[in-house]
Amino acid sequence: MAAAESSFKIILGSSSMARQRILAEMRYEFTIMTADIDEKSIRKEKPEDLVTALAEAKAIAIMARLQHTDILKNVACPTLLITADTDLCGLFMQVVVYKGTIREKPCNEDEAREFIKGYSGGHAAVVGSVLVTNLNSGASKGGWESAEVYFHDIPNEVIDSLVKIN
Repeated sequence: MAAAESSFKIILGSSSMARQRILAEMRYEFTIMTADIDEKSIRKEKPEDLVTALAEAKAIAIMARLQHTDILKNVACPTLLITADTDLCGLFMQVVVYKGTIREKPCNEDEAREFIKGYSGGHAAVVGSVLVTNLNSGASKGGWESAEVYFHDIPNEVIDSLVKIN
């Protein structure tokens, strides 16, 4: 399948297979760059502020890396950088609000198992953000969304399999 002709270049600031699949299905060509940031060092009280700050920090880190590459040289069209903060297809989202507490990606399998057991028969809010930055002009626009996720009871064998694939 041929890529769509576009009047802009896209840099996807994520290694997320779901985001890559979305752009590929839309037939866009894109370059992948990831941000090497310490997400745990970025703290905000409100989940929407946290995911927004994380997407912005990823964009800043990638823009700093781009200054030391040839990716933007000799590019005649605008270049868009897309950064986000939510794992769209994994169970372990970047930011989940559970019983009023922000939960980020679990640190290990035990914590992942504990999180999923807690969700069993309950619900949580998933919060995510996207930021699009025009690297030529420096302008950026982003936003956040939240969705309530309701869970049936999750059997232990399902929890074990989910922990292994994530």
